[in-house]
Amino acid sequence: MSAWLQILDTAGAVLVFIGAAICLLGVIGMLRLPDVLSRSHAATKPQTLGMLLVLAGVALRLHSGMDLATLALIGFFQLMTSPVAAHLVARSAYRTGQTDHSELLFDELDEQLTEER
Repeated sequence: MSAWLQILDTAGAVLVFIGAAICLLGVIGMLRLPDVLSRSHAATKPQTLGMLLVLAGVALRLHSGMDLATLALIGFFQLMTSPVAAHLVARSAYRTGQTDHSELLFDELDEQLTEER
């Protein structure tokens, strides 16, 4: 094994470890945070970053073009679906009264929902 491949494998292992640690922090945040909006933040931001770091680490360890294309598609769909799902969960929690309106700094959605049509 050449020195260059050894460096790529080591960097890939480090990225996988860091990504897994960030995902673990996101899970701990989901368990410990008090309300739906905070939990949805913890569910998307660290999970998306952690997943991308894990994918980058796996990409450094794999050398096939088809594998790299598959990892790129996984990353793309992760970036497209996770924030949208968290937004929909937070919005439905707001509409059903699951959030504490007094803790919100800006409440622009309240004005849109209470407008008379």
